[in-house]
Amino acid sequence: MTDAPAVSVRVASTEADMKACFAVRTEVFVVEQSVPESIEYDAYDAIAVHVLAEGPDGVALGTGRLLHGPEALGKTGSPDVGSLGRLAVTRSARGLGVGVALVRAIEAEAAGLGLAAVDLGAQTHALGFYERLGYVAYGPEFEDAGIPHRSMRRALP
Repeated sequence: MTDAPAVSVRVASTEADMKACFAVRTEVFVVEQSVPESIEYDAYDAIAVHVLAEGPDGVALGTGRLLHGPEALGKTGSPDVGSLGRLAVTRSARGLGVGVALVRAIEAEAAGLGLAAVDLGAQTHALGFYERLGYVAYGPEFEDAGIPHRSMRRALP
């Protein structure tokens, strides 16, 4: 058994970082999951905190975003709760801990902003992943982009 490659996760702060985040989302959501590009990208992209995971070679492996404040209120129902979304890991990087690293980085950003919890809409096939990270599902199943989801929340320490 070999060790998983080192993965670095940081807040996307440059135009190149954002292009890398969007390239991962296009690969995962638009190409693999057939989410229409017209709904994959939205006005929240301009105001969200985006995180980017890269391998040691600088290749983008995953991304996610955090909405907070008034922008998240419509999704979370509380100004003290952030909204984690658009979490995507490239097919070649799945199973290497990239998703966990991204979620933890987003939670750290949320905690740094003084938020009490993080909400997300999990694709139902990913419920177990988020449950292992301490998220609890609530509310009924719903569809987003034709894919079944459940709302989940985790209080931050």
